Amino acid sequence: MYVKHVTLYSQILERRYKYKYSFQENNFITTIRKNTAKYNVDNISRTKAYATYYDRNKEIRWAFLASMVSRNAGWNMTDLEGRWFKLALEWQKRYPIFLTYELANSMIFTDAYPQLLLYELSVKYNKPLFHLLKAFHVSCFMEAEWEYFWEKRDIGRLMTSLIINEQNLIQEPVLHNKKLKRKVFGTSVYTFQDLGHFSCVIFPTVEGKLYGYSVHGFQKLHNRIELGKKLANLLFNDDFQYSFVHFSQKTEHTGSRFDYEQYVKKNLFRETPFLRSVYPVIPRQPFLQDDWVFKKARHLSRWREEVSILDREKIDLTKWFIHKQHQLHSLIALKKWL
Repeated sequence: MYVKHVTLYSQILERRYKYKYSFQENNFITTIRKNTAKYNVDNISRTKAYATYYDRNKEIRWAFLASMVSRNAGWNMTDLEGRWFKLALEWQKRYPIFLTYELANSMIFTDAYPQLLLYELSVKYNKPLFHLLKAFHVSCFMEAEWEYFWEKRDIGRLMTSLIINEQNLIQEPVLHNKKLKRKVFGTSVYTFQDLGHFSCVIFPTVEGKLYGYSVHGFQKLHNRIELGKKLANLLFNDDFQYSFVHFSQKTEHTGSRFDYEQYVKKNLFRETPFLRSVYPVIPRQPFLQDDWVFKKARHLSRWREEVSILDREKIDLTKWFIHKQHQLHSLIALKKWL
């Protein structure tokens, strides 16, 4: 299977070197680049772009998953400028954590949004245009996966493939970044949050329930892929999907945790700010790296494995999350007092 994969991706790579774009194709590429830059301004614009894309293309489920995970990234960002983290950490320690979230999410959007727009164009013109992914430096892996989806319409496989691709994309420039290892992943703050399971990805509902998974061992590629598959499984579960879509459509994303806290508990005081009121727009830095698939193809069969069936007791994080928030606040207050 490994040899078969590598042979396929090598053929795509060879085809990329030889192909020359037509006048119309160059126009497509220019338009997609402009639209990607337009919506890759900050966490708010990216989140909305994913959500509105899913509204137009329900078969591309990854777009809705990306919008909901992007909401979580925004909430984590504004936590850093909220009441409690400002007590616990000085700005010099908080800001690199924000930049880590921003870098990872911006890189994923830069890679994924052109893929999504190319699919829309393919549908419009009723012909696959995925050979144009070369212009956006998208992995040969995803070119093969989009071509497979065009023929087989395997919605679940495409979603898993996008999860695999985007997590591999950020592994080297973000998770293995020497500066970020020193300023973020190697700090006592990160270790504390990781070991204490204080971090989690949650999908709220307007009924005030919080579902999701706690995040542990985030630096490990396999852990993030497994988490992504679990979150996708939860998001599109028949019993919960409508509630999550309803929340997304009804609730404007501001970056503040108050977006969902307002449903969990009435008359709650806002403790985290609007994202755009505290963070500037970060200039985009182009980053090119070698195609990950030629080094990691041997892991694809493992990464494609289905996740276990939902454990309803474990995914309902409402009480657990509130307890963890109180626990974290108590520890910060204690640290400040000492």
